[in-house]
Parts: sequence; C-alpha cells; structure tokens
Amino acid sequence: MDMVLLERNIGVYLMTRGRRKIAVIGAGNVGATCAFVLAQMKLADIVMLDIFEGFAKGKALDMSQNSNVLNYDGTITGTSKYSDISGSDVVVVTSGFPRKPGMTREDLISKNAEIVTQVGEGIREHAPESTIIMVTNPLDLMTYHMQKVTGFPTNRVIGQAGVLDSARMAHFIALELDCAEEDVSPMVLGGHGDTMVPLPRYTTVGGIPITQLMSEERIREISERTAGGGGEIVKLLERGSAFYAPGSAAAIMAEAVINDRRRVIPASCHLTGQYGLDDVYIGVPTIIGANGVEKIFELDLTESELESLQGSANFYKSQLSELLGY
Repeated sequence: MDMVLLERNIGVYLMTRGRRKIAVIGAGNVGATCAFVLAQMKLADIVMLDIFEGFAKGKALDMSQNSNVLNYDGTITGTSKYSDISGSDVVVVTSGFPRKPGMTREDLISKNAEIVTQVGEGIREHAPESTIIMVTNPLDLMTYHMQKVTGFPTNRVIGQAGVLDSARMAHFIALELDCAEEDVSPMVLGGHGDTMVPLPRYTTVGGIPITQLMSEERIREISERTAGGGGEIVKLLERGSAFYAPGSAAAIMAEAVINDRRRVIPASCHLTGQYGLDDVYIGVPTIIGANGVEKIFELDLTESELESLQGSANFYKSQLSELLGY
C-alpha cells in the first residue's frame, strides 16, 4: 500500500475512534507550536483556548487551512470558552507570563499562579477526566499548584521539563561528537532550569556512556549550557523566548498519554518518598502512558548526584511554602 495512503488511513482510524480530543490552553508561540505538531501527528481533534478569542481562532483557522497538506482529518478550533474543552483526553497548559526585565522570580510566580488557578478551575469543571501536561513556568511549582487547584490524582498532572532539557543536551552532545542526534540518549533530572541535574553516567551515544567519549571538562560545559539553554535563546532573540522545542516536547508527552505509548520520559512528577523526597514535583525518569505517570524509576545515584537532586527539589519546596503557602 502507498505509504501516504497508509498514513492517511491510520490518521482516519485514530480520529474516528471515539473522536479523541486534546486541548491546548494558551495560543501563544508555545501553545500554537504544540497544536501544530499534534496536528502533524494526526492524533485527535485539537482545541486551542486563549483569553484573546480572535488570537486562538485565527491561528486555528490558519492551521486548518493546512490540513490538506498534512493529510489531517481532525478539527482544529480556537475558543475562549472552557466549555469547548469538554471531553478532552489531554490538556496541555502553556498559558502564563514570560519573565521580563525587572521582574523578580517572586513576581513571576505570583502572576502565573493566578493564571494557573483560573485555568485549573476551568479544567476541573469541564475536563475532569483529562490528564494535564504543564508547561507554564516556574514549571515544577506551577505543576504542583495545578494539582492542588484541580484536585486531580497526582499521576494525571505532569510537568514537561526533562523532555526539553534532555533534547537540548542531546543536541549539544551531537554537535560535539558530530553524530546523529537520534543516537544520543541523555538523562537529566531535577528542576527545569538552573537547578537541573544532568547524569553523564546514564547519558549514552549508541549505548556508550559519554564519560567514555569526551572529557569531564566538555561534559561540564555542555551540562552548563543545557541548564542555561532557555536563557541563551532569550538573549539571542532579545524579544521572546524559546517555543519550537518546548511546544514539540509537550506534544510528545501528550502523544504518549493519548496513544498509551508507555514512553520512558523524564518528567516533573509528584514524589512520595522516592529519592528521599516527599510531596514535591521534580524531574525524574518515568513511564508515561494512558494513566499519565505509570511508574517512577528510582535510579542508583551517587552521593553527589542525590544531593544535587534533593537540593533542587528542596529549593522548590521552600518556595512552595514561602510564595504559594503550601
């Protein structure tokens, strides 16, 4: 059978199997990129919600007019009404303020916590059976806050962090070794950002640990560049922040849930004693499937690696208490 025809038939089958639905909250660059990648995957009907209804509808119409090119048979709609996300299997939350010059971290947390509260209440009312993929920053804090607002089981509220951080690290490693990126399997734990914890021992290229392929100095430099990956892009753009990789990473997680792929993905999950941590969201390796977080892997870490991970988690836990009152 012709591969294009086969791909189209698979897309039709998936779309008609109960008319699956994915909602993307926030139609900005990250949300629109996520929706566009999801459309290319031919997974489900897609709804983009934004407080600026015309903004969401305009982007949805633009994407819809590309359906013939993509062989996409689902619907892509824009809205400002939470009732339109009813029945969503997965909800990706990208809405929030970016950090601007002069804005403190505390200011960002306060403003985005208000947005997450409003979004969470809308999801709780209209998509109570959905699995939530969080992208809003500060990621680990906002994922915890979303779970509290919705009251959803912790396995159904997941933060997108490790997929993006790992992808950035994989890119830098591939550049260094001049190899195919698909052969790089990185492992990054901890918070999304400066407190991330790269694990070179568990990072491989074609099954070979990078500790055997490059010097400690280069590994350290790549790890530092990965941690500052978002900031590097902000500096280059001057206006705005990264959106292609974050949007695509969120789409990958949504696909793992809706297709029950049981992908091994580093994600921000709620810990209940793993790694000596409790009642905190932090990036760890997990299996993502139809139930959201299906399983959390507890790796054998060195004392230094464990201290770094716990330090990252405890930093966010202190902010939960000080800034959000948890």
